[in-house]
Amino acid sequence: MFPERFSNLPEYAFPRLRALLDSHKPGGAPAHMTIGEPKHPFPAWITDVITEHAHEFGNYPANEGTPELRQSITDWVNRRYGVTLKPDTNVMALNGTREGLYNAMMALCPEAKNGKWPMVLIPNPFYQVYMVAALSVGAEPVFLPATKENGFLPDFSEVPGDILNQVTVAYLCSPSNPQGAVATREDWAHLIGLAELYDFKIFADECYSEIYRDEPPVGALQVAREMGADPERVVIFHSLSKRSNLPGLRSGFVAGGPESIRRMKQLRAYAGAPLPMPLQRVAEKVWADESHVEENRALYQEKYALADTIMNRVPGYQPPEAGFFLWLPVADGEEAALRLWKKTGVRVLPGAYLSRDTDAGNPGKNYIRVAMVAPKDEMADGLTRLRDCLYT
Repeated sequence: MFPERFSNLPEYAFPRLRALLDSHKPGGAPAHMTIGEPKHPFPAWITDVITEHAHEFGNYPANEGTPELRQSITDWVNRRYGVTLKPDTNVMALNGTREGLYNAMMALCPEAKNGKWPMVLIPNPFYQVYMVAALSVGAEPVFLPATKENGFLPDFSEVPGDILNQVTVAYLCSPSNPQGAVATREDWAHLIGLAELYDFKIFADECYSEIYRDEPPVGALQVAREMGADPERVVIFHSLSKRSNLPGLRSGFVAGGPESIRRMKQLRAYAGAPLPMPLQRVAEKVWADESHVEENRALYQEKYALADTIMNRVPGYQPPEAGFFLWLPVADGEEAALRLWKKTGVRVLPGAYLSRDTDAGNPGKNYIRVAMVAPKDEMADGLTRLRDCLYT
């Protein structure tokens, strides 16, 4: 029998979008700007690495990642954030970060806190795995609006103390999906301070960290180490999907305190799906190379400038600080997405599909999310059609 706690889950965003749009003919050449699937080229030498190690498809893969991969990851964390981690105890390779964001909850969320049910803080809008992970362990999701008024990041200072006493985990995505907002050092320090005071963990989803306009976003683990916080307080998640244009590689990592990683490894031994060995060999080399990351970031920086030029007169337009989505204000996201598809063939995602209805409303209802992953000329054409349809 389907567990009761899952009975009121909304359908996932993309089936909802197909139900909304697919019975209608597009009003022009289709331009798909919905899914955040990077389209820039990945390094050409990757196929050579797979070929060189193809014989290792005949071996069971290392569960937590090869020693070489874990070393490559910790070297990258040190270069990027100035944080020294131990490859054997502080990191584990992931088969995509969605696996880690879900299984970390399974491994690390206690069944109760202070004799009561656990609570999990989730920004709203959010990556939907956060909510399902919380429900899977019997925790109560607490949705915190991430709106224009609070810089598109949740305001943790608004959470009452009686709720914080029951919080076991707080998710925060920075740079955020969908709005492209970046948590400052002060933002992280405030949240970490609350976590220390009320004894909960922070799951920092930093998968968009290498796509930004000007300054590299500060990292949660970096701030935690500067503060001298409990080493088990912060767990970070990173991915090669966006950084290296390799969503199909399904390679990421989780890093945190040794006890957190031990418990995640233990769960992985029973319920995980480790990355095939040839793909781990690729990941070893990709984490060690920054030249392709710099080239990729430069392409996105060109797209930021192009989007700013096309959308600069759109009322309420907020240039994203990082990531590769635009979060555009509209009167109603579903109505706008349907009208745009029927009149122009441009396909976007209603913001409400990424948010949760609450007593205060749905903070995504009056937005659409637009992915800037297509080649620059295609993106410019799609944004121009979108602007002329919805804002003129």
